[in-house]
Amino acid sequence: MPVVLFTASTWSHIAHFHRPYLRAFHALGWQVHAACGGASLPIPEADACFDIPFEKKMTAPANFRAQARLRALMAEHRYDLVITHTSLAAFFTRLAAASVRHRPAVVNVAHGYLFDDETPFLKKNVLVSAERLTASQTDLLLTMNDYDTRFARCYRLGRRVEQIPGMGVDFSRFPAVSPQERLALRREHGINADAFVLLYAAEFSPRKSQATLLRAMPLLPQHVVLALPGQGALLDECRRLAEDLGVGDRVIFPGYCAAMASWYALADCAVSASRSEGLPFNIMEAMHASLPVVATAVKGHTDLVTPGQTGLLFPYGDEAAFAGAIEELLAEPDRTAAMGRAAAQAAEPYELSRVLPQVMELYLSAVQ
Repeated sequence: MPVVLFTASTWSHIAHFHRPYLRAFHALGWQVHAACGGASLPIPEADACFDIPFEKKMTAPANFRAQARLRALMAEHRYDLVITHTSLAAFFTRLAAASVRHRPAVVNVAHGYLFDDETPFLKKNVLVSAERLTASQTDLLLTMNDYDTRFARCYRLGRRVEQIPGMGVDFSRFPAVSPQERLALRREHGINADAFVLLYAAEFSPRKSQATLLRAMPLLPQHVVLALPGQGALLDECRRLAEDLGVGDRVIFPGYCAAMASWYALADCAVSASRSEGLPFNIMEAMHASLPVVATAVKGHTDLVTPGQTGLLFPYGDEAAFAGAIEELLAEPDRTAAMGRAAAQAAEPYELSRVLPQVMELYLSAVQ
């Protein structure tokens, strides 16, 4: 029986994005193992789970222990295929594979490189060097946006580079709601029926840049409400900023939301202020919910949003430009509604049932 190993920096990554693929391998008669760091989560689709001591700082001693642990697992189980996700885990997984006598086929799934043309030279050089160091151990590299694909092919970051439409989104989790249900959801969250609700579901981190949206709120009409589901290191700082700007009564901080369907149903527009993306789930989900998108003109967003058709793009960090884009939507409600309908159509190729067969075919091609 062939055996596949999935690795990632955190168990939550596998739990949230890859369980359908574990099931797909099982259906084909494979045994499935998973090795991850962070807080343990149940992964019933895995035949064996191994805790790996990954730490966020790349040079942390724990990561070299993680590399040794991964090498031991590969030597013991002689995997046919290793599929690695998240930058940190991918780096140390491929280092481990390099020193195994019977090296498995290795697929690296790049969910969005943490660099682009605007990244400071030294930081970008370090990150690119890590990818180039492990390129020879990457039999197949899967990228998710045009920039990462061009870069990976230019610098030969894998023996073979293929672009995929993300990992697929299960849109069945986001059913359509009636106007009456939408009003009820707004009442449940204390939102007026005539409010124009902007939705940004993301971790509160420097890269996600919620502060840009908060600084734009004083520039927007009083009936504009900003909902920011999520948790993270900068949550309290953003709460304070909203109060300091005098917009605390128009900003909602719901915390972590496991079920986002109700928020997509009550919102009018999806927004994002992110510094960079791979191919963001929150935008694809919002588009499926017929929401126009106003997002930063960065990789990942530019792959999903067609300006003037499915939404609008604005320069990263420019709160005035963001406010101007929202004002444009407010001024033309019919055009805004048309953008939402177009967004729903544009999201269809990213549905899980369409994407999973494509990705599985590529996974299996690495061992053929």
